[in-house]
Amino acid sequence: MKHIILTVALAAILAPVVPAPLDAGTLQRACMKSDRKAANRRLCSCIQKAARGQLSSSDQRLAATFFKDPHRSQEIRQSDRYSHEVFWKRYKEFGVRAQQMCS
Repeated sequence: MKHIILTVALAAILAPVVPAPLDAGTLQRACMKSDRKAANRRLCSCIQKAARGQLSSSDQRLAATFFKDPHRSQEIRQSDRYSHEVFWKRYKEFGVRAQQMCS
């Protein structure tokens, strides 16, 4: 349940205010395109900075899918695949770092 809350909390604070800059990263673009009310350029940029320090490019692409489909995060978290398990550990660490950096 704690994992769901963290994922939903990260996604819930994000929404488009202005178009994403051309040099934006994968998560920043997903954040800016999301329909979350609290998103803004500063927050989305901060989340991207946290991601660059914690997640690989492929991890960021997978995490970006959670903005359009939050249930996807639950599927990954509960998956029996080893790759999803190790991704989820990195993703949780990223979530903690993003909260610390971006709050």
